Amino acid sequence: MKILVSDSLSSRGVAVLEQAGFTADVKTKLSKEELLQEIPHYDGLIIRSATKATAEVIEAGTRLKIIGRAGTGLDNVNTEAATKRGIVVMNTPGGNTTTTAEHTMAMMVAMSRKIPQATASMKAGKWEKSKFMGVELYNKVLGLVGLGQIGSYVAKLAQGFAMNVIGYDPYLSSERAHKMGIEVVDLDELYQRADIISVHTPLTNETRGIINTTAFAKMKDGIMIVNCARGGIIHEEDLAQALQSGKVQAAAFDVFEEEPIKPNHPLLSLDNFICSPHIAASTSEAQENVAVAISEQFVDYFKKGLARGAVNIPSVPPDVLPQLQPYLLLAERMGSFQAQQIDGGLNQVTVEYSGEVASLSVEPLTIAVLKGLLTPVLEDEVNFVNAPVVAKERGIEVKEVKTHDAGDFTSLIRIRVDGVNFSHQVSGTLFHKKEPRIVESNAFQVEVIPEGHLLLVNNVDRPGVIGTVGRILGDHAINIAQMQCARAQQGSHALLIIALDDALPSTTLNAISQEEGILSVRLVNLPKGF
Repeated sequence: MKILVSDSLSSRGVAVLEQAGFTADVKTKLSKEELLQEIPHYDGLIIRSATKATAEVIEAGTRLKIIGRAGTGLDNVNTEAATKRGIVVMNTPGGNTTTTAEHTMAMMVAMSRKIPQATASMKAGKWEKSKFMGVELYNKVLGLVGLGQIGSYVAKLAQGFAMNVIGYDPYLSSERAHKMGIEVVDLDELYQRADIISVHTPLTNETRGIINTTAFAKMKDGIMIVNCARGGIIHEEDLAQALQSGKVQAAAFDVFEEEPIKPNHPLLSLDNFICSPHIAASTSEAQENVAVAISEQFVDYFKKGLARGAVNIPSVPPDVLPQLQPYLLLAERMGSFQAQQIDGGLNQVTVEYSGEVASLSVEPLTIAVLKGLLTPVLEDEVNFVNAPVVAKERGIEVKEVKTHDAGDFTSLIRIRVDGVNFSHQVSGTLFHKKEPRIVESNAFQVEVIPEGHLLLVNNVDRPGVIGTVGRILGDHAINIAQMQCARAQQGSHALLIIALDDALPSTTLNAISQEEGILSVRLVNLPKGF
């Protein structure tokens, strides 16, 4: 096997590959053209953040079987294109947890004690002792937005500083949070109570710009903000204004919406803003750990057929995968479809397999369901290997049920999720044994192709509602690809599902939700293609 290492990788990682009998060629800083010339000769590609594994690169990799990221984020890998080609994409989840959490705390301390500003002053030959009055972390309320692996570890470190930790995470059970010594609150309460806020969520449509002018207005005067997660979660222009007005006392960022950040960015001109160039994961220990981990995962895949750390297939024997693949895709899409319609933490997930699918090894399918359910909240922390562990850590009970009778279908997968104040059910099947379809959403019988942008409108069943929604979409230049309407019984509630050609702006979503007869509006975003 020939492996191309196109970004800097610890020599220990390269040694693992060579000891397994592989040829590992380290060729860093390749241009796009050079990468396209090199990739056809290799069976595997190991990258970090510099190399862009685009659809064009993946298409050119005619021998390529696996792409591995020595780290967690996969923003620079076109996973959909790789999946279509049957190429395994894997990362090293958890490899950067400790170092990113430590960097978050370092930024928090440096921000609260104005250490960067004091250093710059002294290097300029000044001794301005009274200028750099700081604040203690002791007994302060730390609000964590997101309590995944990194957020949870930040909580542990903060508790060592005798901070009081509160957190917002719709997927974390209160019982699990209590064991970690964290009080779970809703987002508005977190804004109101926190002295310092640190974000630890993925960047999604729901989290983009979640901390903005409206959010700042709900916070204490003198709040401090930290972002070592993803650029774009905090609205940067709104933050600059809040820092200038004094509403926000100080802020510390390791990540930005556009990287590298432009020298004239408004945040860089502010004395109460400190930053670092996306280095939270940059420690020698972390880089060595992820290098060895990804190399060992490559060896396991090529030698044993085990896809540890894979984000697009479960770790199952290669000879079983072709039979399971269509169901795996269906199960994951159903989970994601469902996750984007519910609010609040999950207590229980029940997956029922009926008909022919019940005769298969369903454990990987249940894992695919969990990955689909958890990814919209945790993103790159969840893969086919750790999804059951993540669910268990969050206090989610998982049940499997098998039955022979699939009703009108050859095979049927039904997922029921239960929370404190809600339950939601969705069913799916395969048309022609390979085309995923969602055929039930709660009490509504539907036929939904689970891909792309889907607008779900719950409304009162009466004339004119469909026309109103269509008019608003037309007024906002949003084209409808497909549309269907289902109802439980005449005159009660109905469900309108519209497939859109493009993403829906929040202004359009708000306009629909304010119309008479509209009970709720949801936008579900799924990958395109199968």
